[in-house]
Amino acid sequence: MSAKKIVITGAYGLIANAFFRHLHRQAETYEVYGLARRRHPSERALEKIEEIPEDRFYLADLTDLNALKNAFEDADTVVQLAADPRPDASWESLLDSNIVGVRNVFEAAHQCGVRRVVLASSIMVSWGYQQDEPYKAISQGRFAEVDLDECPMVTHESAPRPTGLYPASKVWAEALARYYADVHHLSSLCLRIGWVNAEDHPGSEKNGAFWCSQRDVIQLMQRSIEAPDTVQFDIFYGVSNSRWRWVDIEHPKRILGFVPQDSAEGKLQEL
Repeated sequence: MSAKKIVITGAYGLIANAFFRHLHRQAETYEVYGLARRRHPSERALEKIEEIPEDRFYLADLTDLNALKNAFEDADTVVQLAADPRPDASWESLLDSNIVGVRNVFEAAHQCGVRRVVLASSIMVSWGYQQDEPYKAISQGRFAEVDLDECPMVTHESAPRPTGLYPASKVWAEALARYYADVHHLSSLCLRIGWVNAEDHPGSEKNGAFWCSQRDVIQLMQRSIEAPDTVQFDIFYGVSNSRWRWVDIEHPKRILGFVPQDSAEGKLQEL
């Protein structure tokens, strides 16, 4: 069986670059390519970024549909990680990267006959739940006031509650993914990824509510690529298995086989 061509957008971002390196080590299974609009790391990535070989790199902007079509030719899966991730990003920046760019990714994938798009959404589409108890108490570190047995998990079926334009753009992207799955039969999996940082550490117990380790997000993305074709559309939260998480990870476990290997408590004990 020939290796699957995988194209990862935003290839010089922290998560995308780590995922590229992970798949690149599995050359018999994946023919992986990175795509980005420039050849230097994002501000979040710091020294964690490794250069992508010239023969595995596409220099392209998401606003250029034809460039994306050239990159996606013969691809099995596109992993859409390119975005402006800043919570305070301007509308103009979000419009290019998170709206027009994401539409172009799906349209190019559709026109090129790509089997699946794995879309990086964000846990921030559910950020508004932290305005209510018991999630508010968790976010403020008032753990003594929280009975975990009485704390309902926010699931993929819970209504989105974005608190800014950036997470609102992710809600729109998820709706776009549903459209391409239902109308164009393009398998589209949306990953509501938690906080992944260059230090690969939650920093505090309360941050564990939304933290995701690098190896856990890599596992989730690879399992999304390998999910059976019968999974045409779905939404999955991507966080590590920390005590104070308030989003559901049973759904990705049941559908994808995703089992997080890390927790905030385990990382904090390593200090």
